[in-house]
Amino acid sequence: MKRKIFIGLGALLLAVVAYFGYGVLFPKSPHKETSFSADGLDITVTYSQPYKKGRLIFGEAKDGALQPFGKYWRLGANAATEITFSKDIDFMGKPVDAGTYRMYAVPGANSFMIFLNSELGVTLSAASEPDHSLDVISIEAPVETSPTESEMFTISFESYPDGVMMNFVWGKTLFGVPITIQ
Repeated sequence: MKRKIFIGLGALLLAVVAYFGYGVLFPKSPHKETSFSADGLDITVTYSQPYKKGRLIFGEAKDGALQPFGKYWRLGANAATEITFSKDIDFMGKPVDAGTYRMYAVPGANSFMIFLNSELGVTLSAASEPDHSLDVISIEAPVETSPTESEMFTISFESYPDGVMMNFVWGKTLFGVPITIQ
């Protein structure tokens, strides 16, 4: 009898480990690292890319939006999004020292508030908002309609003469943050 109980418990434990291990090895929102390099400035963003999957992404909570307006969003999925600057920069005109920051947003219908925060190494950030007393800066980025629909949340960089535009797109929602070297 004891042997059957141990076998049953062992099978249950193996099933639980396999279930959670699969989620770690093969996440539904894959890990992504995107970077930019020019004029001695290196920028790296580490985040996870969720998929749209036919859902309403940004909107009102009453409409079932995945990411409701006015609520904390970690700019991706899984762990907190982190950004690293190799030089002191201006982030949409606001000075930021070289270093690594947690980056998150609060979406709105017409603009997104983007925050850089000094709290790093945060996992399971969906459940926990950042310590707002550690916010380094906040900026407001106007929302545009993307000419194409993006199934996957994507952060990318686009060079322009005075710096780089960091673009965020998901579904038909597009917003950007200009970055220049100080």
